[in-house]
Amino acid sequence: MNIAYPYTLEPQSDGGFLVQFVDVEEAFTEGDDEEQASFNAAEVLTGVLAVRLERGEDIPIPSPADGRPVAYPDVGVQAAVLIDFARHGRPLSELARAMGTSWPAAQRLTRPGNPTIKQLERAAAALGKRLVISLE
Repeated sequence: MNIAYPYTLEPQSDGGFLVQFVDVEEAFTEGDDEEQASFNAAEVLTGVLAVRLERGEDIPIPSPADGRPVAYPDVGVQAAVLIDFARHGRPLSELARAMGTSWPAAQRLTRPGNPTIKQLERAAAALGKRLVISLE
């Protein structure tokens, strides 16, 4: 699954661009030009998704881009979101048992952070998935 969230980019009458995310209402920002708006979009998306993860709130599945620009959250947030999506509502205790680890260790994988590749591989295998890394 690709964690690319589409956003709209609207030129403003006084200059600059307004960024609003299609799937994450509270995530919006701006930039003086398209490049800065794109950078700021990734930053705000990372922050909003991290807060949702910390609070245990639902994370929306990204809509198709349909020609709109997209932003990616940072890798720590992407990893936590992917684990959250792959769990399909299954309890963390089930993931911990399948990984042969503790509940707190499994919980850390669902929070923004810096999991190791080995941890992500084990979690993916426990969820019946495989880890694939890509550069965009």
